[in-house]
Amino acid sequence: MKMVRQFDFPEGKFSLYFLAPSDCEEDFSSLDWIPKQKGLLELTHNWGTESDPNFAGYHTGNADPRGFGHICFSVPDVNAFCDQLVEKDVSFVKRPNDGSMKGIAFVADPDGYWVEIIDKESFTRVVS
Repeated sequence: MKMVRQFDFPEGKFSLYFLAPSDCEEDFSSLDWIPKQKGLLELTHNWGTESDPNFAGYHTGNADPRGFGHICFSVPDVNAFCDQLVEKDVSFVKRPNDGSMKGIAFVADPDGYWVEIIDKESFTRVVS
């Protein structure tokens, strides 16, 4: 994989990093590439740990002190995909229609790390 775009959100103190397959030849200068990707990895970096002299080690990144918070997978239909996860007894942190950010889900892996699930169209709106 190769990093293809970075978006910084200073007001929220986080950055988004997008990685695509190494052989991907898309033009990443506009946002048109987002819904076209079959495999796109988003890494969210919550600022702070890299400059904290008291940082004691790794954690999930979703509680203070923050760090890389989660990975994100874009899917064609977040609700249909989450229905499949419910059938498999996956633990949800946030379901697609919970909270103020609709159409985005978070699940926890067995170690407690968060995984974001978002549909490709919502993904485009979040970063634009």
